[in-house]
Amino acid sequence: SYEVSTQEAQRNAYRLLKEGGMEAVKLEGADTQRLRTVETLVKGGIAVMGHIGLTPQSYSTLGGFRAQGRNAKQAVDLIRQAKLLEMAGAFATVIECVPDEVGMIVTEEINIPTIGIGAGGYTSGQVLVYHDLLGMMQHPHHAKVSPKFCKQF
Repeated sequence: SYEVSTQEAQRNAYRLLKEGGMEAVKLEGADTQRLRTVETLVKGGIAVMGHIGLTPQSYSTLGGFRAQGRNAKQAVDLIRQAKLLEMAGAFATVIECVPDEVGMIVTEEINIPTIGIGAGGYTSGQVLVYHDLLGMMQHPHHAKVSPKFCKQF
């Protein structure tokens, strides 16, 4: 967990790297506390990937599993978040469930790779979560949504 404190995040990240054989960690969000955590981890030698847009670990604060950045204010905020994550030291950023144009603009505006999950074809790379593809929705909130970017088989 990384929500409790920056120190707890650092302890847990070191443990993941040492015991789990990981080479990096991914943190969702770009609020002040999260950015401080990214900076601390990077200064401590831990590679950090950011994650903006739909952040599944905090979906309830976003109004559920729904697209983000659908209006100009939200889109500008996502661009700002991506820039802040880059400045904090993230080596890449996941952009999830945003309009194609937002994924493209974020990718153009920052100098680190972007990985899209339902963010259009203009990101640096793409991920398709196999749970989405195969319809393996065990969580009651997942059962209510089917990502538009996934054809269910």
